[in-house]
Amino acid sequence: MQISALEGQRVAIWGFGREGQAALDSIRKQLPKLPLTLFCSEAEAVGARARLDDRLDIRTAVDEAELTRFDIVIKSPGISPYAAPAVGAALHGTRFIGGSALWFAEHAAKAARGQVICVTGTKGKSTVSALIAHLLRAAGKRTALAGNIGLPLLSLLDATPEPAYWVIELSSYQTGEALNPDVAVVLNLFPEHLDWHGSEERYYADKLALVTQANPRALVLNAGDARLRAVATAAGACIWFDNAAGWHLHADKVFRGERQVLDLRGLPLPGRHNGLNLCAALATIEALGLDAVALAAHAASFVPLPHRLQRLGVRDGIEYINDSISTTPHASVAALDCFAGRRMAIIVGGFDRGLDWSVFVERIRAKPPLLVITQGQNGPRIHDRIEPMARAGRLTLLAAEDLTAAVAKAQHVLGNEGLLLLSPGAPSFPRYTDYTERGRHFAKLAGFDSNAIGAIAGLGVA
Repeated sequence: MQISALEGQRVAIWGFGREGQAALDSIRKQLPKLPLTLFCSEAEAVGARARLDDRLDIRTAVDEAELTRFDIVIKSPGISPYAAPAVGAALHGTRFIGGSALWFAEHAAKAARGQVICVTGTKGKSTVSALIAHLLRAAGKRTALAGNIGLPLLSLLDATPEPAYWVIELSSYQTGEALNPDVAVVLNLFPEHLDWHGSEERYYADKLALVTQANPRALVLNAGDARLRAVATAAGACIWFDNAAGWHLHADKVFRGERQVLDLRGLPLPGRHNGLNLCAALATIEALGLDAVALAAHAASFVPLPHRLQRLGVRDGIEYINDSISTTPHASVAALDCFAGRRMAIIVGGFDRGLDWSVFVERIRAKPPLLVITQGQNGPRIHDRIEPMARAGRLTLLAAEDLTAAVAKAQHVLGNEGLLLLSPGAPSFPRYTDYTERGRHFAKLAGFDSNAIGAIAGLGVA
């Protein structure tokens, strides 16, 4: 649906974070007189009222009856359409869309438009999106980097001149809104966001909508993921990574088929999972018809994203690693593997979404670190799974009330030597607004400038 199609409709915006603000700005540019209702929190309402928009009705409470008054509700991505009050209003005919849907419709209507690369996956999508944009810019291509990575698509709707490429990160909340991308990239699938999707099966279906519903021209998929192998024939030509014929890893080397292209050592991409992220990015460059082998060396100048295995530095003999983006047990396992053999403490736990922590427990059993500290809502559940190993003397296991206490306990056990890894494997709320606030708090507790670690390089058009 294009923005012009909202004319004459009863329209509301639900949520007034970055996405809601971008939606309002975009609608006002095209339809300055369209009456709109905004459903938002009390805190968000302060900023909304400051806009002095006399055609914006601001409400700080929402229910099913209110939502059914509207033909179209443009909702923020974090609001689930599968839960009350949205699900009830939808049964009465209210249509829920996101800002991404408006952008894709507007983009499709352009006479001259850049190619669109959509990237999703349970883990790694931000890094891969940023890597693709970095490599395209290294090739001299004007490239936009936006989406779930931290910049709403609608905020770049009027970008002039039109970028040659749009690199768009999509969460599972947004994949169903993609329309005719030139390349769809799916990295991996693990259970996540089950509270939003309602079930593991629906999460996979929503994530794979980028393949099954978006009508991509070409696919870039991970050959190491069984679910992705099963859906590979659903749409378009497919380029695989993590297989011997394409871009893959062997030890610390990146190969294209039998040709060695890069040595991962010395690159700002720690861990095997980041090596695979680079393989995915290079396969995408190849899918666009560019010389990925020639561009691969530019990975050396990539600026890593914050809160993703981010080395903060050393204080009093302890090295601090901020992996606050880690919201699944698989991510915590990947983080442990990056620092295998080190004298290490890891802090895990957060909001409990009911995920199975067996993969983490098995990794601890195989290669126990010096110390595991559990915290957060699911901390006791993780603690109970690891406790038999601690009783057997294989590692030290401690419980902490919060992150402040966890850091203090880790510092006490490590003394003046070792590595402290924050890789929670769980969401940050309700104690923090998001993973970035959690990461900044960790940096502050470790003695670093919390305001100096949060910027994502390369967002926008360049």
